[in-house]
Parts: sequence; C-alpha cells; structure tokens
Amino acid sequence: MVLGAAAGGGFPQWNCNDEANRRARAGDPKVRSRTQSSIAVSADGRRWAVLNASPDLRQQAAERPQLHPDAEGPKRSNPIAAIVLTNADVDHVTGLLSLREGHPFAIYGHERVLGVLARNSIFNVLNPTLVDRRVLPLETPAALRDKAGVPLGIEVTPFAVPGKIALWLEDPTLPDFGSGEGDTIGLELRTEGGPSLFYIPGCAGMPQELRERLRGAALVFFDGTLWRDDEMIRAGVGSKTGLRMGHMSCSGPEGTIAAFSDLGVRRKVLIHLNNTNPLLIDDSPECRAAREAGWEVAFDGMELTL
Repeated sequence: MVLGAAAGGGFPQWNCNDEANRRARAGDPKVRSRTQSSIAVSADGRRWAVLNASPDLRQQAAERPQLHPDAEGPKRSNPIAAIVLTNADVDHVTGLLSLREGHPFAIYGHERVLGVLARNSIFNVLNPTLVDRRVLPLETPAALRDKAGVPLGIEVTPFAVPGKIALWLEDPTLPDFGSGEGDTIGLELRTEGGPSLFYIPGCAGMPQELRERLRGAALVFFDGTLWRDDEMIRAGVGSKTGLRMGHMSCSGPEGTIAAFSDLGVRRKVLIHLNNTNPLLIDDSPECRAAREAGWEVAFDGMELTL
C-alpha cells in the first residue's frame, strides 16, 4: 500500500508555484497531489510494517483505513507494528516523531542510521520501553517482528545501493561528504514461500550486482526522483543535479528506464517523485513514455497484492 509517492516536500510543494504545482493545488485530476514517500506492507492485512516514516505519516495513516485503530480494540491501539528505514533522510525519519504517543512498535535500520537517531535526543520522545531499535545487518535475512517479538510473517533482507549520506548529515570536509556503506539501503521483502518485493526509493546507480539481484523480480518500487539529471537546474529551482543528490534519473542511456529494460521485472513502479518531475502529470509525454516502457507511477493510496 503506497502511503506517499512524492519526494521531500511533497506535491504540490508548499513553496512551489510552477504550472504543475498550481494544477495539483487546484485539484486537477490529471495532476494528483502526493504526500512524501512511504509504503506499508502486510502479510495478513492486520499488522503492518511501514517502510520509511514520512513527515506526512500522521496524515497518511488517517487517510488509509487499514492503518486505523481497531474499533473494538483497546482505547489506544494501531496496526503499525514496525518501521523499517532505508536511510536517514529528513523525509524518511521525521515521521517517527508523530508516533510518540505511547504506542509499542519496533524500528529497524542499518546501524549507521540507527546511530543517527541515537545521537539526536529529539528521537528520545519514542519511549525506549515501548519502542525497540533493531539493527539490520546487510545481506542478512531477518523476520520482522512487533514489539512483543511476534513475527509479522515478512522476511526482510537489506542490501547496500549506491547513494550518499543524508543531506543534513553531509560534511564537506570529508570524501563523498562522509558517506559510508549503509547510509542508503534497499530492501527485499517476502512472505514464506512467496515472491519478492523490492523497495529502493533512493539509488544513484545500477551496478551489475544490483541488476542481477533485481532480475526477474515480481515487483520493484524504484527511485523516480527526477526525469532528467539537470531537471531542477533547468526549472530554475535548484543548483544540484540528481546524481549530486544521490539519485539516478529516469530517462537517458544511463537512466532507470534503460537500466531495467532487459531485467524481466514483472511489475515496475517509480516512487519518490520530485515536484519538478513531469511524471506527476498523467498526460505528459514523459509519463506516456514511462508507461510504454512498462513502468507505473506511484500515487497515494495505490494498493498491490503479491
């Protein structure tokens, strides 16, 4: 279940006033609003693991009945049993602060990302007696469990992908701004005996080992931040390229669409879309080209079953 499909800032972004953002703000059905990126997965439709805690998580939970408290349950309850983090980006960890009202759950992430939370005391609003923080070692399958240790029926395998440290943690005095293995990860999730779902909302390149990992997958959610590398510069709203921000572009010979063309992935969904990306406009030539290449564009409320 897609909770949010946009990149940081959402769509329309609060301070952006180009045509696409204006159309979304006006309620144009071909330019749908989207909150900041996150998906939720469940093996039983009752207990959910949320992948990345968007700043919009409270709104997202309110809009998805599957994430409402059980009407016949205790006065405080919720089906969110775990949060799994793929990096420490602001648009992926800030939503944790919206879960501070005494709800038991578990947070999973690479040790570098959990270390960021540990070093920032604001995250102490998550009562450690109620919220476990559990390390996900790379390339090691782990059964997701709720706070009480009860399995959710989903196994997750984290793996490193090309990327960089979160923007707010960059150190310009260090090589690659201080980035290290584990700052950006992808996730492979599966139920027992079931096909794999891959979730990779941030990725700066497609090395051969990642190509082989994804080959023939049933479903891949993949970084769709920008359509072209210099998109924000051309739009006059930024000075950075996509690669500088740690993201592949969708188009071009080195882009995502080309990289996936021979991988045989059965269902491919672009997610984490920046507000400048023409894929957000359903009738744009770019959106049509993506669909013709076999891609879907994620939207809030999108539901998929494996």
